[in-house]
Parts: sequence; structure tokens; C-alpha cells
Amino acid sequence: MTSIDRPIPTDPERGRSTTVAASGSSVELGPGPALLTVSGTIDPGVQSTIESGRRPRADYLEMAAAFGADVIDYPEARRATGRIGRLVHRLGGDDAVLALACFRRRRRYRTVFTDGEQVGIPYAVLTWLARRRPRHVMIGHVLSPRKKALIHRLLHLQRRIDIVVVYAQAQRAFAVDQLGYRPDQVVLTPFMVDTAFWAPEHVVPTGRPRPMICSVGLERRDYPTLVDAVRDLDVDVVVAAASPWSKRSSSASGIDIPTNVEVRSFDQFELRALYGDCAFVVVPLEETDFQAGITTILEAMSMAKAVVCSLTVGQTDTIVDDVNGLYVPPGDAAALRSAIERLLAEPELADRLGAAGREWCRAHADIEVYASDLRATLAGP
Repeated sequence: MTSIDRPIPTDPERGRSTTVAASGSSVELGPGPALLTVSGTIDPGVQSTIESGRRPRADYLEMAAAFGADVIDYPEARRATGRIGRLVHRLGGDDAVLALACFRRRRRYRTVFTDGEQVGIPYAVLTWLARRRPRHVMIGHVLSPRKKALIHRLLHLQRRIDIVVVYAQAQRAFAVDQLGYRPDQVVLTPFMVDTAFWAPEHVVPTGRPRPMICSVGLERRDYPTLVDAVRDLDVDVVVAAASPWSKRSSSASGIDIPTNVEVRSFDQFELRALYGDCAFVVVPLEETDFQAGITTILEAMSMAKAVVCSLTVGQTDTIVDDVNGLYVPPGDAAALRSAIERLLAEPELADRLGAAGREWCRAHADIEVYASDLRATLAGP
């Protein structure tokens, strides 16, 4: 278990085991505050990298500090589960092992906070084997795929997951209307961004012979439409087609790339410089019902850059059209080109949208605000 250096708040209830009713099941409140999962491997040098200014703050570190939580990642889960974990890994991979490790440690904590349904669903299934369990809060990134929905319905997981945190109105509606969660069980919250790292004052733009715009990320990106929209435009386009979260291949692969478009990868420090250099950011999306593109959108807005984004079913909760960004229909190269040409011709509009975007991020999506809001969710009613 990875411990986070933090002051532990005085808690008169600490050490007392209590049983309360929640979501139709018996929930046992153990002595510890929370166990927080990290679906990945924590870099032992992450804190020093953050302190050196080379990367933004990690959400799990901020959440652990806010919750007074212990953190468990893939390597710790494998170590903790031993031979059984190795068998589970062959059958279900690292996320299943992480779920098993949480299940084994459940009595130590008042709340198990799973960082995504890939861990939260198998953990919830395992809790049917226990008479009592701690409170379970799960982030639900994409709940609507058929397989996830089927497991939810067949096993009545809304009785084993007390709170689902979602980032899109469409996912909240699906959880309530299709998966049987009560409205009070589903918390809609903005995603997060480190506004101290993603800040325009850290970057000195380099001089460029003509404007440059950029597009970033992999998840559900529609780069063919972007390429069609910018072909022959008097603008340079940099596509940073990489993501630490997505396993998808780039949609920029295998298409005819015009001479004004460059496709390459950036680390987060380099990406901040790219945002600083660009006139604005374009996020072309395929139609989808979750918040694909949200990381890029928030980073760009935090850097005070206007964002042109496809208006999908899932991407409706951050940008307000003509207030802190511009929406265009998904897959519409002509509309995307028109929006790009508009911002190139009206730099003062791009500046206004960018400034409004940064203020929105600082008020609603800053990483400290995010962690504080989730702490309130963990505390419950």
C-alpha cells in the first residue's frame, strides 16, 4: 500500500466500527478513512517531477491528501494478492487484481474509492460475497457500453455501488434511466485540471511566420475531418496524437497529411509550450456519449486558449458556445473550417473565449476544487 505524506485529521469516530444502511445493503464503516485505487503504476519519482515543474499535479495525490486515503496501484495489488492474484491476472488482468486487493482490505476502511468502472465493477461483484462492506464510491467514465450495462443489470450493482461520480450529463442519465441508480446516487462533477501548471504565464511564445493551431489526444478523435478542414489553409497545424490514458490508435494514421499539418508526440512539459505557441486549440470528435476530449479541452482552457470542439452527445458540460469556446457538428469539415477561419480572422474573439475558459477552469475544474468536491461526496449526507 502506498501511503501519502499528509496530516491525518482528528476524527472522534476513528477506530469505531459502525453499520449503516445504504443502497439497500449493509455497509460497514471500518476504522480507516478511505482506500483509493490507481489503475496504473505510480512512478516513484512523480512527486519530484511535479515539484520540478515538469508535470502537473497528479489527481490521485491530491485526492489522497484530501480524503486522508491510502493509495493502491497495480504493483501493490499484485504483491498483496500473491498466487491468487497471479491466477486472477491471467483471467482478468491488472484491474481484476486491483479489485481483489481492495476486497481483501475492505474491513480496514470506511470507503473504497475506485477510480473507474474497470476496477469498480469487479470490486462491486466481489462484495456480493461479503455480508458487510465499506461504502463504495466509483468514478464512472463510460457506463453505457453493452457489456458493462449487462453486468450492472444482471448483478444489480446499483445495490453494491453507493455513489457513482460521472463527468457527463449523458452518463448520468444512463445510470439513472438504464442502470437503476437513484438520482441521489449519481454525482455529476466537472473533470479536473491543474490550473497552476497549465497557466499561460509559464510560457513565452516563440515567433512564428504564420498562425499555428493545435489538436491533442487520441480518444475518439476525428483527425480525418480536421485534415479536410485545414487543407490549403494559410495556417500551421500541429496534431499531438498521443494519450497516456487511451489504448486507441491515432485516427491520423494512414491518411493523406497535407504539408501544413505535422503529427508528433509531446510530453506534458512540451505540450504546455505547444499550447502557449498556438492561436487556439481544435478538438475534433467522433460522435460519442461520454466526455472524450475533456483533458485536452481543460488544458487548453486553463492555458487561456479558445477551443473549437465537436458537439457530441457526451461533450456538452464544459464549453458554452460563444462564451468560452465554439461548438461545431461532429464530422462536418465545412463547419469546422468556418469556425477555424472565424477565429483566425478575429483574434480578439479567440482571446475573449480563452480568458473566459481559464476563469471557468479556475472556478469549477481546478484540481484542488475537484479533490475538495469529491471529499464532500465521500463524506456523504
